[in-house]
Amino acid sequence: MPEVIRAGNVNPELDLQRIQEQESRLRFPAFDQNTAWQLGVALKARAEALGQAVTIEITLGGATLFFHAMLGTTPANADWVRRKRNLVQFTHTSSYATGLALTRDGMTLETSLALPARDYAAHGGCFPVIVTGCGCVGTITVSGLPQRDDHALVVEVVAAHLGLAPETLAF
Repeated sequence: MPEVIRAGNVNPELDLQRIQEQESRLRFPAFDQNTAWQLGVALKARAEALGQAVTIEITLGGATLFFHAMLGTTPANADWVRRKRNLVQFTHTSSYATGLALTRDGMTLETSLALPARDYAAHGGCFPVIVTGCGCVGTITVSGLPQRDDHALVVEVVAAHLGLAPETLAF
């Protein structure tokens, strides 16, 4: 797999367009405990290959199916995971897309959606689990890298799992 793309000069509008494509193409035919385990293990392995420490959580229908905090993470990473997950469960769109759109529009979660920052985070790293014909049924969340890289890591691993070339969906 290619290297996770590091955040550089970010063009928010181009990233928003790419995220829309990612969310359109990264859909599962089905999702269960085995899928969550495979994705969680793959995310951990990819982070290790990159020499990075992340906290990973995968949920389905509100239940946590996979959770792992790698050596080098802190309880703050688990809290970021919780806050990002809460946002995606509320919006059914990636936390990075929500954050980019809010920044573009000069808004915050509190002013736009009346969501408190203590429980919701519009920062990259949480991606909706979308099952074809069902919609958003869960979340895949990573915390520990810069937000764009958290998002890119999830996209890369999900794309590979679904048999898509990750580079076709990269930023």
